[in-house]
Amino acid sequence: MKHIKVADLMTDEVATVTPHTAFKEVAKLLAQYDVSGAPVLDDEDRVVGVISQTDLLAASVSAPGTEPANGAPGRIPVTGDLMSAPAITVHAEETAAGAARLMTRRGIERLPVVDVEDRLVGIITRRDLLRTFLRPDAEIRRRVVEEVLTDVLSVSTDEVEVHVVDGIVSLDGRTERRSQLLALRNLVEGIDGVVAVAMHVTARIDDMDGSDIGDPRHSMQW
Repeated sequence: MKHIKVADLMTDEVATVTPHTAFKEVAKLLAQYDVSGAPVLDDEDRVVGVISQTDLLAASVSAPGTEPANGAPGRIPVTGDLMSAPAITVHAEETAAGAARLMTRRGIERLPVVDVEDRLVGIITRRDLLRTFLRPDAEIRRRVVEEVLTDVLSVSTDEVEVHVVDGIVSLDGRTERRSQLLALRNLVEGIDGVVAVAMHVTARIDDMDGSDIGDPRHSMQW
């Protein structure tokens, strides 16, 4: 099945700084571009860290004036003193769903996007990723029926009914084998735009030797 990649959603014009950019210059840059953070790049455009408004505020509170957070008096703080490192990044060819899970797990709002050599190529935000969940219910249903039930599992809509409301997919019916239930749930969850899956599907034959497939009734995409 085709999945939306990070490269399809990212912004390729990114406000960046270096480890030597001064505190005030970073603050001006974030305000100018109206962003909450910026990647920190080395001389080869590799991401070595991220500097955020939170980092700047923490430094200003802990070290008023020009004294940096590391306690070196009299120095004007620079990005290298304040940035969060190592940076959490995502590769351009990874799926949007994978990037969303990473953001949620790490509690961050944006991810620098890098190429195979870990050089910056763009940035992706939660707002960008939300666009993947603004898909018509009819399109989601079509993909579940055609790409999952028909093409992969060879299951007809007479056996499993599919209903989609606001991105929530409800599956009702019966498959031939219990192993198909796990595949069905995983494949539907992987479709772009699916918010949650409610499974009410049973199997005629248990071919999993007692393996636990978990509770199939509710499964969240993120």
